[in-house]
Amino acid sequence: MITIAEEIQANLQHVKSDLPEGVRLVAVSKFNPAENIMAAYEAGQRLFGESHAQELVPKAAALPKDIKWHFIGHLQTNKVKQVVPVADCIEAVDSLKLLQEINKQASKCGKKMKCLLQFHVAEEETKFGFTIDECRNVLESQEFKNLDNIIIAGVMGMASQVTDEQQILSEFGEVAAIFGILKQDYFKDSPDFKEISMGMTHDYKLAIKKGATLVRVGSGIFGERMYANIK
Repeated sequence: MITIAEEIQANLQHVKSDLPEGVRLVAVSKFNPAENIMAAYEAGQRLFGESHAQELVPKAAALPKDIKWHFIGHLQTNKVKQVVPVADCIEAVDSLKLLQEINKQASKCGKKMKCLLQFHVAEEETKFGFTIDECRNVLESQEFKNLDNIIIAGVMGMASQVTDEQQILSEFGEVAAIFGILKQDYFKDSPDFKEISMGMTHDYKLAIKKGATLVRVGSGIFGERMYANIK
């Protein structure tokens, strides 16, 4: 009988086989115990995504130190001080207030924190993110220009939870277009501004078609059953 570890490793290799050169996989390990993460680690995966500070911090302490952790959930300002010391990138930044708190905590840690700007392109109102005009206002503000411990590394967006592939492709295309606008207008001389994070288990192949450089896959690697006990 195949073990859970073997199933995770087989799923991981299957997903990786879909990824063209230049696209990296964030293995979304939230709600999974350390042994499941280690199964993926032993198969070569080094980039993992967590969306809760109370999960990320103990996992980062217990697991190998060459793992790169992306914080992929909606981050509350009161959790920033827990996340910044252990995260390699915060993927879902959607306000100047959050950027300022990240900058403050990164300064205390003596590090520069990579962040992705999240944009709202889906039809669901529950999703977070900037509009392009809101983002321009932030990037052109003196408050943003004063942030010395932030590296804006790209953009992030999520498509609507629909079955219409054309709508999903259109929304991913909007994220990619926003990346191009920001690169041209604000980050032309920044080699760090290079990431387009979009696509999850059910739609990452569509995201790749529209230029994703990072895809976030959880259940496609670790299995749906790992999510059964979510509170």
